[in-house]
Amino acid sequence: MGAALGWGLFAGSSLIIGGVLALVLPIKERWLGWIMAFGAGVLISAVAYELVAEAFETSAWNGSLGLGLSAGALTFFVGDLVIDRMGGDERKKMRRTAGVGSGLAIVLGIVLDGIPESAVIGLGLLEGAGVSVAVIAAVFLSNLPEAIAATTGLVAGGWARGRILALWVLVTVVSGLASLLGYALFDSAGPDALAFVLAFAGGAILTMLADTMMPEAFEHGGKLVGLLTTLGFGLSFALSMLE
Repeated sequence: MGAALGWGLFAGSSLIIGGVLALVLPIKERWLGWIMAFGAGVLISAVAYELVAEAFETSAWNGSLGLGLSAGALTFFVGDLVIDRMGGDERKKMRRTAGVGSGLAIVLGIVLDGIPESAVIGLGLLEGAGVSVAVIAAVFLSNLPEAIAATTGLVAGGWARGRILALWVLVTVVSGLASLLGYALFDSAGPDALAFVLAFAGGAILTMLADTMMPEAFEHGGKLVGLLTTLGFGLSFALSMLE
């Protein structure tokens, strides 16, 4: 359990790093789009080879995989819709008008985006083969551009620097707890339940990527994001195969 918490905190710590970088360095939007595209490719590969493939091998033909994917996608979709209506729809945008979006909605939105990714870390440890380097890399790298974009937007929206850093510390702690819960809650789960949960996380992450991360990457990075997404996918796939 300690390993699940520790690795969850480590992967989530890139949120703090990204926040600090955005506060002290002038980061060009195009660079951010490229980093975000690379992170999206890494996450897509992790979903395909570390979540969906594992769910298929765990419980292939009884519907757990399909149900999990559908439930995860719908859960994120509904949660994101509610948070958007609360004022958190621009939580990852670099450009923001002062006062736009409630603080609570922004925090809830960022937590919603990060929980499925972090829970996957704890779920991966259930196999007994140790933590997956590909999953850790995927979560760590995807968190970095998200935090940079959100921090830049929060500064533009009038948030104090101390409040922004406190937000990222909070979300990092939540990420560690999500990883811990992913391990603790399903430690004794059967193959059907485990397959469902792995697929659920995959469906939620894919919906998040399509809804928030990839559109933002293309907006900032332009045509090159396609190549960088493929590069991220390929490197993450290589890590999965090496393991």
